[in-house]
Amino acid sequence: MSFYTHKRIWKLFLLIGAITIGFFTLVYTDNLTKELKEEERKSVEIWIQAIKQITQSGAGEDELGLTLEVISQNTTIPIIIVEDDSTINSHRNIKLPKENEDLALKKALGKLMSNGEPLIIDLGGDELQYLYYDDSVLIKKLEWFPIIQLSIVALFIFIAYIAFNGARKAEQDQVWVGMSKETAHQLGTPTSSLLGWVDLLKLKEENEDIALELEKDVERLQVITDRFSKIGSKPELTEQPLILAIEEIINYLKRRTASNIQFSINAGDIPYLMVNINKVLFQWVIENICKNAVDAIKEQGEINLSIKNINGHIHIDIKDTGKGLQRQQFKTIFKPGFTTKLRGWGLGLSLAKRIVEGYHGGKLFVKESELGKGTTFRITLPKA
Repeated sequence: MSFYTHKRIWKLFLLIGAITIGFFTLVYTDNLTKELKEEERKSVEIWIQAIKQITQSGAGEDELGLTLEVISQNTTIPIIIVEDDSTINSHRNIKLPKENEDLALKKALGKLMSNGEPLIIDLGGDELQYLYYDDSVLIKKLEWFPIIQLSIVALFIFIAYIAFNGARKAEQDQVWVGMSKETAHQLGTPTSSLLGWVDLLKLKEENEDIALELEKDVERLQVITDRFSKIGSKPELTEQPLILAIEEIINYLKRRTASNIQFSINAGDIPYLMVNINKVLFQWVIENICKNAVDAIKEQGEINLSIKNINGHIHIDIKDTGKGLQRQQFKTIFKPGFTTKLRGWGLGLSLAKRIVEGYHGGKLFVKESELGKGTTFRITLPKA
């Protein structure tokens, strides 16, 4: 199981954990809110009993004092009492503006009536009143509390995730840049030494063929050294004939690839298209993608490069007839360390994407892929 598979599993566990915590928080708060609503309903019913008692004749002074105290205890539950003919008798804990109080009170009554059936106050003698009430401010705040709490937690996690990823990416960048610079430095010394040996071999005619072949490989080492030395520093872009740059690297790959794999370039009617590129790094991108395509082709296959100029943007499609990719790999394939090979660092496509997007202002992505049929990578570049 790869590193990124483990990483996805951990992310999934964390997501499930967060959802579980959020779910139980909402359920607990909902149950608590229901209990408080029931308690408030009981309080209102007690309040109704107090109203009935205070209207009954013969209530003693002690009973009357207790009743008045019960009534005065309600300072949070909005209440409106209505007569049989829908006339508002009294109200409590309803905030009204200084102007148009009657209109505001009628609107408040309409809102309370929409909450459900009223409680009936039987005053005796066929005299009835109807009490409408709403949840207190405390319950309303409690209903919103878990949503606000979860939103703040989600925002905090999001900010922490962005900050962590940014710091980790910066740290990774420093590691890759340092490794690239050190690699270039280490390659420089033996390459210079090999050039000296090539010059010595050329002094003898019988070694000329060996010297020429060795010189090509040394030049190749110099190109690799140049590539690594440019990582981490902004490369210089110059106007170059795109097709010629692509043909040059493809011809190099043809000589070093088995004959069962056929390369082809289709440039249409734009054979001399000029673009702003760093030739050394751009050819590295083409080489990386094509080498991955070669590895994806098990036996016989084709690698086709198609170049098009569409609306001022250059599209380079690199299509192979290899084993293809799963859709979930379309993005992870460009992450450092991700590889589908038994051996490999998983850096080639990551560096290729950085070169295209970070240095050339373009885009590199998997255009399409189908298991068993092949993959198409697309490079998009701005026209010079």
